Amino acid sequence: MSARASLPARARPAPPVEDADADAARYWAARRTAASDGFRAARDLLLRHRTDLDTAAALFRWPRPEHFNWALEWFDVVAAGNSGTALELLDHDGGAESVSYEELSRRSDAVAVWLTGLGVRRGDRVMVVLGTQRELWEVLLAGMKTGAVLVPCHPELTAAEAADRVGRGRIDHVVCRASCAHVFAAVPVPGLRISVSGAVPGWTDYADARGGSGRFFPDGPTPAGDVAFCYFTSGTTSAPKLVAHTHLSYPAGHLSSLYWNGLLPGDRHVNVSSPGWAKHSWSSFFVPWNAEATIVALPEGPQDPALLPGILRDRAADSFCAPPSLWQALRPHLGAAAPRLREATSAGEPLPPGLADEIRAAWGVPVRDGYGQTETTALIGTTPGDAPRAGLLGRPLPGYRIVLCDPDSGEPSASGEICVELDGERPVGVMAGYLEDPGRTERVLGRGRYATGDLGERTPDGWIRVLGRRDDVFKSYGHRVSPYEAEAALRTHPAVAEVAVVPVAHPEGGLVPLAVVVPAAGHAPDGALAAEILAHAALALSSVARPERLRFAAALPRTASSKIRRQAVRELFAGPGAGAPHLAGSGSGPGSGPGPDSGSGPGPDSGSGSRSDPGSTGARAARATPSASVAPRGTGEPRT
Repeated sequence: MSARASLPARARPAPPVEDADADAARYWAARRTAASDGFRAARDLLLRHRTDLDTAAALFRWPRPEHFNWALEWFDVVAAGNSGTALELLDHDGGAESVSYEELSRRSDAVAVWLTGLGVRRGDRVMVVLGTQRELWEVLLAGMKTGAVLVPCHPELTAAEAADRVGRGRIDHVVCRASCAHVFAAVPVPGLRISVSGAVPGWTDYADARGGSGRFFPDGPTPAGDVAFCYFTSGTTSAPKLVAHTHLSYPAGHLSSLYWNGLLPGDRHVNVSSPGWAKHSWSSFFVPWNAEATIVALPEGPQDPALLPGILRDRAADSFCAPPSLWQALRPHLGAAAPRLREATSAGEPLPPGLADEIRAAWGVPVRDGYGQTETTALIGTTPGDAPRAGLLGRPLPGYRIVLCDPDSGEPSASGEICVELDGERPVGVMAGYLEDPGRTERVLGRGRYATGDLGERTPDGWIRVLGRRDDVFKSYGHRVSPYEAEAALRTHPAVAEVAVVPVAHPEGGLVPLAVVVPAAGHAPDGALAAEILAHAALALSSVARPERLRFAAALPRTASSKIRRQAVRELFAGPGAGAPHLAGSGSGPGSGPGPDSGSGPGPDSGSGSRSDPGSTGARAARATPSASVAPRGTGEPRT
C-alpha cells in the first residue's frame, strides 16, 4: 500500500513580491482569491472525511463563488513553486515524459497569451481535437484561463462528424492534431485553425507558441456561471446533444468525483479514457489536480490488458480507474504483476461479483463502482470507507440528493428512474443545459429534478442498483452507442430500405451493435451485400458506433404508430434462436470477432406475419476500410 498523507498540505505562501516586479501583485491578485480559499476548504473537508460518507455528506456544502476560474484560481495557486509531477506521459517503448505543476502553469500562461494575441476571446468556442499528448493539457488550461468555451473531441473524427460538430456547435476556432486536420478541409471555420504536432498549409502552427513566455493577465474575473466546457453526447431519437458545463459545475462539481475516486495529494493516478470524452475530463484533468495528484497517462490507443498490470506496478500507481470492459479484459492477466494500488474504481455498471473477487484476491484491493453522466459529475458510488456490495453501485455522493421516481407517475418510490433533486440547494455539478437547445434544457432541468434516464432500485439502507436505460442507448467496450446515429448512416445506402440497430452480447465488449436490415427491392440479402453495407457504415461512423454484425430481415416489428419495437427486434434477431450474423471481420479484438454461437437455420417469426430471412450462413464479410475511431473501444466514459 502507498503511504500517502491523509491530509493535504496547506496552501503554499505566495511568492515574494519583488520591488522590481510591479506586475507580481496584480498577477497573484487574480489567482489568490476568496474563491480559491473556498474551493480548498470544500476539498479539504472531503479529504478529512474520505472514509466516512455519512459525515462528509452531512457537512459538505458546494462552494458557490460569484466568480471563479479554476485554471487561474486553483491550478496556478497549487502550482506556484511546485516542482512535483502534474503529468507523466507514457510511451509505447516504456519511456515517459514528466511535466511539473510549475512548468504546466508557466506553459499554459504562455499559450493563453499567444491565443489571446491571435484573437481568441472570452466566450469563443474552441474545438480541441488532440490525443494523449502534452499539448492537450496545455491548451485546456490555457483555454480556461482566457475564458474560452472548450469543446473537446477525439482526434479521429470523420469528416461528417467534424462538419456536424463545427456547424451545430457554432465553433469559432479549431485546435487540431496535424494528422487529422484533413477532416476539416471542407468545413467552414470562422476563426483560427491551429495545427499541433506538424505544420499544415493554411493553418497556424502551434509550434509558434513554443517560444512564447510571459504571465497571463485575464481581462477581468470569470463569472462562475459562464460556460467553460461542452461535450457532444448521443441520444436515441435525435442528433448528438451538446452538454454545457460552467467554470463552476465541472471543476467544483468534480469534488464529488474526487470523493468517489479517493485520491490524496501526491497520489499517482491512472485513468483509462480517451480525450474527447467527458470521462477524460473527470479522471484525467479535474479529479487528479483537484487532489494535487499526478496524472499518469497511458500510451495512446487501445490498452493491452496483458501489459497493464506491469505498467501499474512499475509506475507505482496508487489509483486505477477503468471501465468494466477493461476490467473484464484484465481477468486472464491478473497474475502477470501485482500493482500496489490503494484505490481501484470502475465507472458505469457494477462489475460481476466473481470478477471483483478475483481482482481483490490477486491485487489485494477492492474495486469500487461509481456512476455519473456527461450531464453531471459523479452521482453515486462506493466510497473508500465502504466495502463493495455485489450488484450495487453505492450511495449518493456528497452534495447530491438522489430520488427514484416511478416512470409513470413521477412519484418517489423504492424503484424507478434515477433522478437528481434540483430544488433548494441545487447541486453544483449538474450541467447548465444543452447548448443551443433551450427547449430541451427546460424539459430536463425545469421541473425541479434532473432525470438520468436510468432505472434503479434502492435498498432499505440506501444503496442503489442500476437496472438499465429507459431508452435504447447501450454500452459497448465502455462507450455509449446510439442506434439513431448508426441507423441514420446505414439508411444512406441505397440497398437499405429499413434498419434497426440493437445490442447483441459479446464476451469482451459486453454488448456490440447488430444491424438488422430490410433490403431494398432488387437487392439480394447475401454476404456480398452485407459486406458492402458494413463497409459503407465504416466510412461514415466511428468504430464505437458502427455495426460490424448484420442480419437481413423481411420486415421489422413495429407499433401501431409505425415505431420500431426495438425490444422485439433484439429478442428476435439478437437472441439465442437467431441465425449467425454476417460479420465485418474476424479475430477477438475490439470491434471485430466472431458472433455468439447462435446456431443456424431460419430466424424466429417476426410477429408481423412474415419470417426473418437469415440471409447468412455464418460466412464472414470482408473487412471494411474503416474510418478512424472516435475513441478506441475499452476506454470508457460516463453514461448519458
